[in-house]
Amino acid sequence: MSSAQPADPADADVTPLLAPADGVPPVLSTPADFSAAAAELASGSGPIALDTERASGYRYSQRAYLVQLRRTGSGSFLIDPIDHPGALGEVIDVLDGPEWILHSAEDDLPCLTELGFRGARLFDTAIAGRILGLPKVNLAAMVAHFLRLGLVKGHGAADWSRRPLPDDWLNYAALDVEVLVELRDAMHTALLDAGRLDWALQEFDHVLHRPPASPRTDRWRRTSQMHTLKTARQLAIVRELWTAREEVAARRDIAPGRVLPDTAIVSAAVAAPTSEAALTRLPVFGGPRQRRQARIWLSAVTRALALDEKDLPPRRQRSTGPPPINRWEQRDPEAARRIQAVRPAVKEVADGLSIPAEVLLAPDLVRELCWTGIEADSAADVETWLSARGARPWQCELTGPVIAAALAGLAD
Repeated sequence: MSSAQPADPADADVTPLLAPADGVPPVLSTPADFSAAAAELASGSGPIALDTERASGYRYSQRAYLVQLRRTGSGSFLIDPIDHPGALGEVIDVLDGPEWILHSAEDDLPCLTELGFRGARLFDTAIAGRILGLPKVNLAAMVAHFLRLGLVKGHGAADWSRRPLPDDWLNYAALDVEVLVELRDAMHTALLDAGRLDWALQEFDHVLHRPPASPRTDRWRRTSQMHTLKTARQLAIVRELWTAREEVAARRDIAPGRVLPDTAIVSAAVAAPTSEAALTRLPVFGGPRQRRQARIWLSAVTRALALDEKDLPPRRQRSTGPPPINRWEQRDPEAARRIQAVRPAVKEVADGLSIPAEVLLAPDLVRELCWTGIEADSAADVETWLSARGARPWQCELTGPVIAAALAGLAD
C-alpha cells in the first residue's frame, strides 16, 4: 500500500484496539492524585502524549473537563481538573520540557493554556499527516495506516462535563493516547524518509507559539438562516437577541444553541413581537423554559425596534480584506490577472509534492498578495513579503520562486 493511502480502520488486517493494554486508568481528581501522577510522569522517558475532552456542544466555556496523558515508562493518566485546577502545578512542571504529542493541537492548546500548562516542543500528528500528503488525517485513519490498529470512536462530542463519567467514555478517552507515542515515532520516520521533517518541525513550532486569534467581529452574523432576512431592522433584532443569548449562556455556562436556537432568533426577527404574549406564540418561545426568560428576549427585540435608522446594522458585513475573487475582474482587473497567474503556479508545486495547496501556502496570503500587489524584482522579495506575514521558511522557499516567476510573466 502506498504511504499516501491510509488503511481503512475496517480493513481485515487492521486489529481492533478495544481497550488499553493495562486497563482504563482511574480518574485522578485530588491534589494528592496529581502529585503522585507528576512523580510517575517524571520517572518516565521520551515525549508525552496529551489529549483533552471538552463539552463544546453543551457548555459555553471551552475548558478541559478531562486531560489524558501517557508517557513511556509511566503509563496513562486521566486527570479531572475541575475541582482543583490550582493543584496541577507539579504536573504542569513535569510537562514543561518534554515534547508534547497532540492530534490537532489547535483544538487542545487553548484549554491546556487556560489550565496553566506550558509546552516547549510539539509533535502534531494531524499536521504531520497533511505534510505527508495523506488524504485522511483523522486519528483513527492514521493509527490504522501506520500501526495497523483500529481505534474505537464515538464519544468525542459527548457532554464531558457530566459526572461521574461513564466507563465506556473513559475507555474511549484512554485509547486516544494509548498509541500516540508509537504513532509519533512512525510518522517521524515517515517525515524523515520523505525529506519533510524540517517542514513539519516548523509547522509544529508555529502552532505552539502563535498568539491567539483576534476575536471575530460581528459574530452574530453567523446565525443560521440569516440569509432569509430582508431588512436591516430584522438584522438588528437578530443582533440584540444574539447578544442577550450570549450573556445568558456565559452566565450559566451553557452552549448558546441550548439556551435559544438560531431558528427561534430568526423567527422572532421576522415577527418582531411587541408583547410577551406575541413572543410566546412563536415557535420555541412558547415552551416553559423560554416563557421564564421571555422578558429577556422581549427586551432585546424592543431595543432593536427602538433603534434609529442610522444605528441599524448594514445589510452586508463590512470587510477589510479582499472581496470575493469572482468580483476581482470588475473591481481590479490587474489583481484578477495576478490571481489567475499565481494560484495555478502554487497549486502546481503543491500537486508535485502531493500535498494540498492550502498546506503549502495559506489561501488568505495568496489572495492578499494578489489583491494588493507587491514590488517584487526577485524570488527573495516575494519570500520576504511572505515571511513578514507569517509564512514559514519552507513555504517561502518553495513558493517564492514560482510566485515571482508568475508575476514576472505578467510584467513581460
